[in-house]
Amino acid sequence: MLSGEVIAITSGKGGVGKSTVAVNLALSLARKNKKVALIDLDIYGFSIPKIMNITSKPKTMNGKIIPIGSHDVSVMSMGVIAKGNDPIVWRGPMLGKMLDHFFNDVIWGKTDYTILDLPPGTGDVALDMHQMLPECKEIIVTTPHEAASHVAERAGLMARSTKHEILGVVENMAYFREPESGKNYYLFGKGGGKTLAEKLETRLLASIPFALPAEDGTIPSIHEETSNLYTHYMELAEKIID
Repeated sequence: MLSGEVIAITSGKGGVGKSTVAVNLALSLARKNKKVALIDLDIYGFSIPKIMNITSKPKTMNGKIIPIGSHDVSVMSMGVIAKGNDPIVWRGPMLGKMLDHFFNDVIWGKTDYTILDLPPGTGDVALDMHQMLPECKEIIVTTPHEAASHVAERAGLMARSTKHEILGVVENMAYFREPESGKNYYLFGKGGGKTLAEKLETRLLASIPFALPAEDGTIPSIHEETSNLYTHYMELAEKIID
């Protein structure tokens, strides 16, 4: 059973960095000494195991599943159950059963926060989650692009129609800051997150820039203290706690 605050991270469309936001928010809350669970509800498009470099399989105890520990966060995903990278080919009713399985058949223990990474859009998983967890709160993720924020509005309107509290909007990939000059370049436009927050009558929680490459040239998905995004996610966690 879930305990503590449950926060769903959702978006209108894919490709806006929703799962990356979910992972790094969960890790930042854990860095603030909160006990955190992270559930990957993107059953068809699971990515959290890859982001967090999880390769182990969960164990069971007395017929219940023990979540996998990673970066001081308890994690469950279809990706740790599925065989390799095989696709999940299920019809709608199976999705609801898997959500119930994750919520009630996993030994979560007492948590301060449970972060849910929803699939993009307003499909079966989002509808089942709204019905199963009426007290859940939501964060809407978008990019500044007009089309992305327009589609994300639908996810927010769904949350409002089911009486879920919207904590706010996270504008991801808001700008690229050139390291030497400090100048910001708005590659996807400007103001989409603020506009979306105003339409949903909520606040803009964070404008997160593009991640800078690490020394080996790779773009990190988990943002440690050496990342230019570390402070942004820690400030986001502080706002959630407050």
